[in-house]
Amino acid sequence: MEKIVKRKFLLCMFLGLASVFTANAAVNSDDEIKSRIAPIGKVHVAGAKAETASAGGPRSGADIYGTACVACHSSGVLGAPKFQDAADWAPRLEKGFDTVWQNAINGINAMPPRGTCADCSDDEIKAAIEHMTEGL
Repeated sequence: MEKIVKRKFLLCMFLGLASVFTANAAVNSDDEIKSRIAPIGKVHVAGAKAETASAGGPRSGADIYGTACVACHSSGVLGAPKFQDAADWAPRLEKGFDTVWQNAINGINAMPPRGTCADCSDDEIKAAIEHMTEGL
């Protein structure tokens, strides 16, 4: 009789421990599944203001020019004013710096809004224009 009681006790202990580990494994699996299927980005609705990512502060005008503007403004592609070329920039700057800045933000002619720097802030766009027109 004592053997039967011991076996039942051990069986109950085994089943109890097995159910605890199984439940714990199921919880971990659900968490892992949720992390694997979580969205990796956000959807931006038309008309809503988009968030801009920051890497620790504004980038310099030279950095923006070197990564986003140089492709068109170094050679004057599709009528883009060339880097520090007074003849190219004069007619634009006559309209005022703020007009040039707003045109860069909103796009003009062949230049898309913000050029090729969709993640640039307004101040970074301004710094890039200041860099391209420095000394003119």
